[in-house]
Amino acid sequence: MSIEIKVPVLPESVSDAVIAKWHKKPGDSVKREENLVDLETDKVVLEVPSPVDGVLSEILIQVGASVTSQQLIGHVKEGAVAASAPAVASSAPAAPVASATAPLASEQAPSVRRIAAETGIDPASVAGSGRDGRVTKGDMLQAAKAPPAAIAAPVVAAGVRSEERVPMTRLRAKIAERMMQSKNSIAMLTSFNEVNMKAVMDTRKKYAESFEKAHGVKLGFMSFFVKACTEALKLHPIVNASVEGNDIVYHAYHDIGVAVATEKGLVVPVLRNTDSQSLADVERNIGTYAKQAREGGLQLEALQGGTFTITNGGVFGSLFSTPIVNPPQSAIFGMHAIKDRAIVENGQVIAAPMMYIALSYDHRIIDGKDAVQFLVAVKNFLEDPVRLLLSM
Repeated sequence: MSIEIKVPVLPESVSDAVIAKWHKKPGDSVKREENLVDLETDKVVLEVPSPVDGVLSEILIQVGASVTSQQLIGHVKEGAVAASAPAVASSAPAAPVASATAPLASEQAPSVRRIAAETGIDPASVAGSGRDGRVTKGDMLQAAKAPPAAIAAPVVAAGVRSEERVPMTRLRAKIAERMMQSKNSIAMLTSFNEVNMKAVMDTRKKYAESFEKAHGVKLGFMSFFVKACTEALKLHPIVNASVEGNDIVYHAYHDIGVAVATEKGLVVPVLRNTDSQSLADVERNIGTYAKQAREGGLQLEALQGGTFTITNGGVFGSLFSTPIVNPPQSAIFGMHAIKDRAIVENGQVIAAPMMYIALSYDHRIIDGKDAVQFLVAVKNFLEDPVRLLLSM
């Protein structure tokens, strides 16, 4: 029985998606709930699982094409078993090295072009055994079974300066659009401070093992910053507000987005109601979002909304930066690398683990005083973490 594979129902805010990658090709066995294809929207990559066990019998829409909600993109034959691939004779002569004058893809046989479309293998990168070095169907099938390192690289003349033009992904294009929107619509300014991280580091060291045993999750730095920012937002609600036309909208809740870097770009899943979350809740939710983001399972709902954002350039070694506000939010907090620096404490010069912190904000509604006082509040909470537990 042939089962239809359709694009899932897309949210109202997403008009279409692009076929990013087929994980199976026609004739491959599939299992129920196994991911068949990735659909890339301007917000997240969606996975389309197989509804049944069987064989992927047909791909109707190829990689790069745009699709809409509930559009038919392929078929799975339920209960079918994949046919065995034809054996390659061990006595076959060695294939000659592909020449720089190998036939173009448009000159190849239809079967070669079909396999190239299904597997993503460029015929120009495959050693051809046919007449005049042409790539045959057998060559393509053999290349598809070979590990990536076994596929011959295109021949490039010595000394040639090459370029590669790659279209932006939908996600990267949306990031670019939002960054320009932020730059052109917000009167953005950044204020800085620094935090002595010794108290937080000592707390983590002292309770790391017992915390993990009690909650099943490791105690990281981010939960301290999320809770410190939440408490600081309560003290300075204008930093948690947004602009709508000529109105200032004050949010009586705290939904904090935490920027997560993936291979496809930056995504910002949102932690809801952080004022009611414990350190363990924050760590658990961040871990879940990060795993989903990197494996392609993050849901669109997790990316929507948010009243404030935290970004951590320190994990990549950044010492100092001016993060960009994520509209319609009015502020974003930046964490950076922890470095031992000389400071004066009780009249003595000592080495301490210091971090620069930053707040970029919309100067239309947030004054410099508000931004500075917000950073001071975050600093005070982190340098005396007990205050977070006591809400002081």
